[in-house]
Amino acid sequence: MKFRLFFATFFMAFCVVAQSVKSPSEFLGHELGTNFSRHHQVVDYYKYLASELPEIIKIKSYGTTNEGRELLVAFVSTPKNMNNLESIRKEHIRSTTEGNIPEKALVWLSYNVHGNESVSTEASMQTIYEVVTNKKDWLENTVVIFDPCINPDGRDRYVNWYNSFKNTPYNVDVNSKEHHETWLSGRSNHYMFDLNRDWAWVTQKESKQRLTLYNEWLPHIHVDFHEQGINNPYYFAPAAEPMHEVITQWQRDFQVSIGKNHAKYFDEKGWFYFTKEVFDLLYPSYGDTYPIYNGAIGMTYEQGGSGRAGLGVKIANGDTLTLKDRIAHHYTTGLSTIEMASNNASKLIAEFDKFYNNKDFKYKSYVLSGNTDKLHALTELLDAHKISYGYTSYNARGYEYDSGKSGSLDGNDSKLVISTDQPKANLVKVLFEPKTKLSDSLTYDITAWSLPYAYGLNAVASENLVSANAEAPVYSKAVISNDAYAYVTDWNSMDDARFLTGLIKKGVRVRYAQENFEVSGKSFDRGSLIITKGDNTHLKNLNSILNNLATAHRKTLTTTSTGFVDSGKDFGSSSVNMISDVKVAALSGGSVSTLNFGEVWHFFEQQLHYPLTVLDDDYFDRVDLSEYDVLILPESNNIKKEQLSKIKTWVRSGGKLIAIGRTLSSLDSDEDFGLSKQENEGEKQDSIQKPEPYASSSREYIKNMITGAIYKAKVDVTHPLAYGYQDTYYTLKLSGNAYSYLKNGNAVYIADTSEPLAGFAGSNAKKLQANSLIFGTESMGSGTVVYLVDNPLFRAFWENGKLFFVNALFMME
Repeated sequence: MKFRLFFATFFMAFCVVAQSVKSPSEFLGHELGTNFSRHHQVVDYYKYLASELPEIIKIKSYGTTNEGRELLVAFVSTPKNMNNLESIRKEHIRSTTEGNIPEKALVWLSYNVHGNESVSTEASMQTIYEVVTNKKDWLENTVVIFDPCINPDGRDRYVNWYNSFKNTPYNVDVNSKEHHETWLSGRSNHYMFDLNRDWAWVTQKESKQRLTLYNEWLPHIHVDFHEQGINNPYYFAPAAEPMHEVITQWQRDFQVSIGKNHAKYFDEKGWFYFTKEVFDLLYPSYGDTYPIYNGAIGMTYEQGGSGRAGLGVKIANGDTLTLKDRIAHHYTTGLSTIEMASNNASKLIAEFDKFYNNKDFKYKSYVLSGNTDKLHALTELLDAHKISYGYTSYNARGYEYDSGKSGSLDGNDSKLVISTDQPKANLVKVLFEPKTKLSDSLTYDITAWSLPYAYGLNAVASENLVSANAEAPVYSKAVISNDAYAYVTDWNSMDDARFLTGLIKKGVRVRYAQENFEVSGKSFDRGSLIITKGDNTHLKNLNSILNNLATAHRKTLTTTSTGFVDSGKDFGSSSVNMISDVKVAALSGGSVSTLNFGEVWHFFEQQLHYPLTVLDDDYFDRVDLSEYDVLILPESNNIKKEQLSKIKTWVRSGGKLIAIGRTLSSLDSDEDFGLSKQENEGEKQDSIQKPEPYASSSREYIKNMITGAIYKAKVDVTHPLAYGYQDTYYTLKLSGNAYSYLKNGNAVYIADTSEPLAGFAGSNAKKLQANSLIFGTESMGSGTVVYLVDNPLFRAFWENGKLFFVNALFMME
């Protein structure tokens, strides 16, 4: 009796408190939808709710952004569930391995992954307020996790820009400045990365911190809230084809069910929407697909608006789309999602359990061998996903990635084994399968990403479970000797590149070999690094520097007491050159791709750890290029003629130009560059041309496209751009464009094949690929031009391409 009285009193007190909690509008001091909230205001509101309702809301800070803004989530449920939150989490995670059936459904709502798709964060505040005040019944069997802003840096960049340029009152004319963001929009994070393409690759600070928390919870439902063009109606599930084959029938069916529930509310309001179009479920690094491959019902919701919409904008049909409208739509689907989770909790939980018990795959194990640095880099990615792995020294047979046929991985070296006999089996299949099955070639993103190719490793996919009992490979620690004439180390990974830049920044003079050589009984390939005592007499602490950097970068140093090699060129030869401390600049702004510029920027600061000067298009004509040794032109649709003329003069005087991807289209039309774009020969046509149906226009268009396909390329290992590589490289092609071989300097090229190893390539685009350039160089006056037809820094995940970029900086003279 006393307990009942206490509970009734507590419940009444809780209801009074809940009714007195401020709405977002009351807390912010303006009506929601009449202004954009800055990130700190959103954080303050969430923390305010948690302080007012500690029984049902718990805030967890899970990190900070590059610019220091807080990342947080809010857990929301009943007082009983919140008191047992950690037990609920543990019981749920146990279901992935032990098959037990927990009692609570977990819903994770992610907002504002693209910073200028800013409505979703506003909607999140209204949604959580409604849940904790009027929809508490849904929480009896459900825990809701709100992440109000995945990309705070991008959001604040947009909000600050918009507040600086909006009219007062706002102007709905789409031509007004407030509807046209500048070059660096709020979409991306600090390094201009698209965080919605980074879930699987985990290259960004925000992604790494979020994924740690996500894998501690593995929700049953995950929603990623987005915006699209201003004239598009709302999009929600079910998704379009292609859907990956590991997606279960339940995951497909529930998308339909949840879509119908959304439609019910949208129909009542007369709001327009569409489903089953555009947004597919294939590429594994989205906020819908990555959760799906981890057992969730993963969904994208897309509201019309984005950075162009502002507080209000006139759309094509003459109506005005306001921020209030956009909030209402995301608010509605958010609540509908929680409602469906609560109403179907038992089924969600049971099907999640089935997902983790399904391990019936053709390939049971993926076995990889190769450079230990690259293997280590791959295991770091596996650790981020909580994918289990082991090692074996035995031979393994199966589908050989290099040949595309049955083969074996031989030798006694320790080999990495990733099997599907583990909870993350579905994700393993998706990330490692040699070829992804396409149910439709019209897809939203790249169609190939298999990690053995991306990391440059030998691999077989075995139909048997391969035992993994061997120890992980270990590197030999550097032995520093006062009697050494020189220290020698190999050159074939990004660990080696970071070791080099660490040495350069410490003032250590480093040489590299242009020919293979043997010394102290060991063989070394072209590009190997040589640090001599004679070059570094100015450093009293050379041994300490070498020891610290070798340990930090897992480098083995071979000590030699002589510069007289057993074979090859001696250390004093003109074939053993000094590596220069080059000063590097990159063009930004104008027509330069923000994404590719961001890839370059992030590469230098967060991967290579080497200084980069950013030169903006606005003042480029006033820059003295003679101050720089290297100029990088990230992907651009159009390099201005005046800029190109200035750049050519600088190259002829000894500069080194690195041009990436689409930028080559600005160079191949200039006769001073040796580039020539390949074109399909005109096919013979009937005297009467047959018209194509209008409805097939999209299918015709993709004949000219390559949507992220993997091609096998040949490598000239004698070329400085290719130091550290074997004679084969797997390139990720992102465009149907192709260029003929250069007269000289073809470092990497496709020979006589037009077929990709994996991924989609249109029929017309394929015809262009045979005998085409991938990476090459040519001389111009006293300088050098480096052509990177395929972008080796794409989304920072194609690990095996990055050393080409480093070679372009330091190995090319």
